[in-house]
Amino acid sequence: MRDEAYDRIRQAIVDGTLAPGTPLRDGDLAEQLGLSKAPVREALRRLADDGLVDSKPQSYTRVSDVMSRDVIDARQIVRVLHEFAVREAAARCRPADIAAMRAANDRFAEAIEARDIAAAVRADDELHDVPVRLAGNAAVAATLDRYTPLLRRLEHARFSSTLAWNSVERHTHLIDALEKHDTETAVSVISTIWTDLLEDR
Repeated sequence: MRDEAYDRIRQAIVDGTLAPGTPLRDGDLAEQLGLSKAPVREALRRLADDGLVDSKPQSYTRVSDVMSRDVIDARQIVRVLHEFAVREAAARCRPADIAAMRAANDRFAEAIEARDIAAAVRADDELHDVPVRLAGNAAVAATLDRYTPLLRRLEHARFSSTLAWNSVERHTHLIDALEKHDTETAVSVISTIWTDLLEDR
């Protein structure tokens, strides 16, 4: 039940159902989710650790700002780790890996066209997971799992705007570079993708 409360509250924060600054009261949330207060309290503590919730004992618990210090720090870590993954993966990419990335980018474009942001995020994850998997570094994968959720609200905002089509194009450039085993170009493109997630807002 703790995991259910965590997943549902986190998703509501990420997709904007719970907007930045929204007060979070464990009793109200428990009633809305059909859960007891205990798992909701635990979920809020975990979300505070994740940087998605701001909490001050005996004062407030609320949804954190989209552009908090935690988000800026997470973007930097995520960018560097994706650069590392792409650098490691560039020499290892095989035709099947390239095909998987192109298929994911096609699904991403279709989701953007349909304004299905949840599907766009899933397709984006599938695309970027290929070089992360090829890099074969468990610590990198685990750290990305830890920090990427902090950036979801930025992704939702970007993928619901015309800027999403820039992402389709950059994905294509990344895939083309990996197909050619052009490491430096691939690293440059992935760096731009994650830098612009913050700067294009």
